[in-house]
Amino acid sequence: MKNQLAVIVLVFVFGLSACNAQKKSKLPILGRTDYVEINGTIDTVYHTIPNYSFVDQDSVEVTPKTFENKVYVADFFFGTCPTICPIMKQQMLRVYDRFGANPEFGIISHTIDPDHDTVAYLKDYSERIGIMDNKVWHFVTGKKDEIYELGTAAGYMVQVGEDESADGGYIHSGAFILVDKERRIRGFYDGTVPAKVDILMNDIDRLLKEYEDE
Repeated sequence: MKNQLAVIVLVFVFGLSACNAQKKSKLPILGRTDYVEINGTIDTVYHTIPNYSFVDQDSVEVTPKTFENKVYVADFFFGTCPTICPIMKQQMLRVYDRFGANPEFGIISHTIDPDHDTVAYLKDYSERIGIMDNKVWHFVTGKKDEIYELGTAAGYMVQVGEDESADGGYIHSGAFILVDKERRIRGFYDGTVPAKVDILMNDIDRLLKEYEDE
């Protein structure tokens, strides 16, 4: 009986320790890391999303300031996409439904076909999937070269571009990209797989908790 109690206590303590460790663990910071010397001290400089300026479905300018003090999720799509985009938007709706009421959360979806996906089109597109305002989820358009540049290694580190051999004439990553309040990438998740989006939502909770614990 004593041995059984000892095992139960050990299991309980181990489980509690594991739970606490999971709560304390932080998401990794992804991308290039540089080390610079400032006043004799070595400082770590992480990869961050560069400045940008686009226009959303309500003709409102969207910049990094739009997401100031917010954790956000980014993706790339185009309105006439015949393959993964409809799946991605249904999955992103799950994220929106769960976190849309949180003032420290946002979403940005960049079109990679700005010639077709005008502001008016994005307004109609967003309303068709159930988004009636732009306070949380911004569907943005702008200059094609600036959008593509933002998707490269200098920005979100995903594949975007034109490809005549691809369905719809464009190719893009299906990733949902989690970005923290300092504009650092904290995770990539396959936006076409519900189980991966479940992980994303758990990680959003973890990331928001990081800021609560500071």
